[in-house]
Amino acid sequence: MLRDIGFETDFFTVRGKDIGFCRHCDYCIKNRECVIEDDVYKLYPILHNADGIIVATPVYNGGVSAQTKAIMDRCRALVAADRNFFRNKVGMAIVVGGDRVGGQELALQQIITFYILNKMLPISGGFFGANLGASFWSKDTLEDVKEDKEGFRSLKKTINEFGSFLNLFATKVDTL
Repeated sequence: MLRDIGFETDFFTVRGKDIGFCRHCDYCIKNRECVIEDDVYKLYPILHNADGIIVATPVYNGGVSAQTKAIMDRCRALVAADRNFFRNKVGMAIVVGGDRVGGQELALQQIITFYILNKMLPISGGFFGANLGASFWSKDTLEDVKEDKEGFRSLKKTINEFGSFLNLFATKVDTL
């Protein structure tokens, strides 16, 4: 969708990646890098070059997946090295839950909170259906995600707002 309106995009998935959890050991505070050398290091330059970031996650137990949370927590090393690393980057969120009300809003709020704490500009699709971002109902199948008209409406609204803000600030978007 973003490429269709002229934005350059990169894609990073946690699937099949070696991603350790933040140990909160403060190594990054002292050394300006994370002590855990794994696939998260492949993401860091992508985030650095991005003007906009989209975090997309399945909803697990009413929140973001453990892998998504690990990525967000591991960004602490980036902010330890540069407190303005994420400043003024535009952020949006996409979540997919097995139930219509399976924790999507809580997962969206977790991502938005990550953006706010890191001085980013969180973007939603606005009122009437995309209040916090894009939200899908999978009914636990990929086929049902593809048929979720309301989910795609929320995605389109959120992408349009995200694109508008990027046009104000940037030209490159990365997804996580």
